[in-house]
Amino acid sequence: MTRQDLYNQIQLKKSFLCLGLDPDLEKMPEQLIASSEEPLFDFCKTIVDEVQHLCVAVKINTAFFEAYGETGYASLSKLIHYIKSHYPDLFTIADAKRGDIGNTSLRYAKAFFEAMPFDSITIAPYMGKDSVEPFLTYKDKHAILLALTSNHGAADFQVAKNAKKPLFKEVLTTSLNYENADRLMYVVGATKADYLKEIRALVPDAFLLIPGVGAQGGSLKDVFKNGANKQIGLLVNSSRGILYASKGEDYVDAAAKVAASLQNQMQKLLA
Repeated sequence: MTRQDLYNQIQLKKSFLCLGLDPDLEKMPEQLIASSEEPLFDFCKTIVDEVQHLCVAVKINTAFFEAYGETGYASLSKLIHYIKSHYPDLFTIADAKRGDIGNTSLRYAKAFFEAMPFDSITIAPYMGKDSVEPFLTYKDKHAILLALTSNHGAADFQVAKNAKKPLFKEVLTTSLNYENADRLMYVVGATKADYLKEIRALVPDAFLLIPGVGAQGGSLKDVFKNGANKQIGLLVNSSRGILYASKGEDYVDAAAKVAASLQNQMQKLLA
């Protein structure tokens, strides 16, 4: 999927919402767990089916599947193939935070872009160019670099000054020189909205994946004001706020209401 394809979906759906899928058996409705042979898949599938018209992207956090071993991997593979076959216009993100030496990164890329048909994958850029570029060799696929995240520990390194500028700025500016850098996107936490103007100045055309709106307290209005570009260039993620809006039998309806509320707010910002 190209950036233009993604922008077309934003215009069509009047939304830049990304649905985050972090399925946790401890938080799912008990009746679903009791009745399903594949609760990870069924829980995610049901919510995707209900809210797919309200979002333009789906971010699957692979750790929430990997935690359950081979059955989790099977559900992960089944889910991504289901989404791409039924909703091919949804931009899919493997939130796997990979990043290793070149030959290993090539295998990660093969796993997520060939064995599983994801459109993109999140990457930890600490190991540098040769750990990122293998993901950029795939046409119409994207690597989403962790730039400035919303967790408390982000202050340990990301905003610490490396030479004359914070490390997150070094990541942004250095990555622009990578081969096929036009296939790069970046993670910027919604709780870091004050930095978005600076970040947008450094990467004016890139899409930014923005977690932290909702459960982590980020402001959607501030994110849009400071981070939107001509193609909007934002994918604002909501995971727990949608998935676990209710633990009762109405969990699907509750999830849909939260997603619809976010889409409505986005539609007003896009007007």
